[in-house]
Amino acid sequence: MPEQKMVIAESAITGAVAKIAEKFPEADRQNMEKGIRHAASLWRATDGTADEFVAFCTESYLGDASEKQAVFVKMSDYFESLFGHFNKITLDLRKNVDLQTGELFPVDHMFAAYSPSAHLNNDFYENKIAFLVALNFPFYSTEEKNERSKEWSDLEWGYARMGDIFSSRAPSELVQNSSKVSAESEAYIAEYNIYMGHLLGKNGETLFPEDMVLLSHWNLRDEIKANYGNAANGLEKQALIYQVMQRIVDQSIPEKVINSGEFNWDPSGNKIYKNDEAIDATPEPDERYQQIINNFKAMKAFDAYNPMLNTAIKRAFSGGMQIPQEEVEALFREFLGSPQLKDVGTIIKNRLGRDLQPWDIWYDGFKSRSSISEEKLNAITRSKYPDARALENDFGSMLQKLGFEKDKAEFIASKITADPARGSGHAWGASMKEEKAHLRTRIPGNGMDYKGYNIAVHEFGHNVEQTISLHEVPYYMMNGVPNTAFTEALAFVFQQRDLQLLDIEDKNPDKEYLETLDIFWSVYEIMGVSLVDMQVWKWMYKHPECTATELKNATLEISKTVWNEYFAPVFGMKDQTILAIYSHMINSPMYLPNYAFGHLIHFQLEEHFKSHPFAAEVERIFALGQLTPAEWMRKAVGTPLSNEPILTAATEAIEHLQ
Repeated sequence: MPEQKMVIAESAITGAVAKIAEKFPEADRQNMEKGIRHAASLWRATDGTADEFVAFCTESYLGDASEKQAVFVKMSDYFESLFGHFNKITLDLRKNVDLQTGELFPVDHMFAAYSPSAHLNNDFYENKIAFLVALNFPFYSTEEKNERSKEWSDLEWGYARMGDIFSSRAPSELVQNSSKVSAESEAYIAEYNIYMGHLLGKNGETLFPEDMVLLSHWNLRDEIKANYGNAANGLEKQALIYQVMQRIVDQSIPEKVINSGEFNWDPSGNKIYKNDEAIDATPEPDERYQQIINNFKAMKAFDAYNPMLNTAIKRAFSGGMQIPQEEVEALFREFLGSPQLKDVGTIIKNRLGRDLQPWDIWYDGFKSRSSISEEKLNAITRSKYPDARALENDFGSMLQKLGFEKDKAEFIASKITADPARGSGHAWGASMKEEKAHLRTRIPGNGMDYKGYNIAVHEFGHNVEQTISLHEVPYYMMNGVPNTAFTEALAFVFQQRDLQLLDIEDKNPDKEYLETLDIFWSVYEIMGVSLVDMQVWKWMYKHPECTATELKNATLEISKTVWNEYFAPVFGMKDQTILAIYSHMINSPMYLPNYAFGHLIHFQLEEHFKSHPFAAEVERIFALGQLTPAEWMRKAVGTPLSNEPILTAATEAIEHLQ
């Protein structure tokens, strides 16, 4: 267990302050004392006596501004090498579980679960580098950063971000265990495939191609979206997928049909057949919820080592997102309670010519592609991108179509490589300038279908952000964005232009209004999903010893409660559990709210791009680096992040379309 009492007494801290002030009379007293106190909070008895602490501070304080900057630059280079190479090793160790490299063996999962950097922080406490950083580049809370950052230079921002590296001190075994649990959850989700050609409809017929295999939840959701343009049997297909989703959420799905094409499955009656003979349909044993519990316990173990952010919820929001969870939830509830939602629901109902169904949270009919058949889009993307190399070779051309100058487009493209993913599509940044960012998407043997392409364009947006925010920020320590919502925003910006990149022009005069409602409806869906995710984590903190079955029952009730409060008034039905289907709840705990914020940021960026050159502004904005969300929005578009812009625009779109 950690030391609950600070080893360094107040008298030692004031003694260190006095000695350093005497040595450097011109030093910033407030910053110096903050650094000493931060270093003291991390010091343990094993690090030395109080006198040794005072001596270390006196000898290690960088009181000369030019020397401090020189040391900062050197350490930035060291950290770039460390973070970059550890990132490269992690990619190599995960290669077989992440990419389509053939059959997997237990040893592949063992290596994927290993965290090569697990001991790095503890090593740096032992050799005192961590204390050197903490003393000279103290940690600032999000609130402090927001308060002080308006006067900070780029260099001061770099100093603050270096201070973030050693904000807490946890044993390396906890880091290693967290990596192991995370890898196990990733593996569980990466193999959660549904063999669609073996699903049976209400009359025992098959509706999907024999070779169609869809990953939950991503591909199942995207198949629902794809069938809005299918007048023949799209509605029937959507209803069948929805039944599958319900079975996954409540864990009544037969274990034998997960990632298997040996059996035919009737999701409605929940019966499975082999050679037309009914066989045992034993349900999955609540493994979905056991994975969530495993992550919860691994992350909760860090609580005692983070006195300022003493729950995984606080670390995810106040720490990671740099926005307190209470503020996030309040913003989401404000949007989910907005009166415009009923009006948009009515518009969708009229466009569909039927009552809304639960899966219409993913209504895709505001997009241009909804009027183009999936077969036509698949033919285009399969011809254009038969494999990952064809996609990678087109990156430069794609960027030029978006307005990037040829030299810049080629440079960015040269820093991104494409890989065929085993699981869902994702983007993996480089962490060092010498390496490339990785775009992963599913590419079947007959070429990339449209759903895979659409995901790839989304991930390409991530990669472009990762490249710009690594290579063009003022200092390496500022690389990245305030939180993952900001990279999601650029991913959405790119994804919205997927047809443009295929040279398909949208001539609809209502295009701008439809795009507004498309984003608006996406915000609605993902905020509801995010609210469920947050409430589940709150429930687990109240019931830390819960079983998988207890968590399952609680999640079902939470999803129904959120649905009944915010979706039933629009959809006209109660007690739906669809909001609990997202796989992120298992393999990316508390990540979902970033998508919701990403949509809001996306909308404000799109409004900005209407009056500013797209490519040049993407470069400028994403070179701002890792500021706080509030400061980034101020410098990027000149307005704070809020619901108001999209609610106002939605009202205008509703009035126009009605």
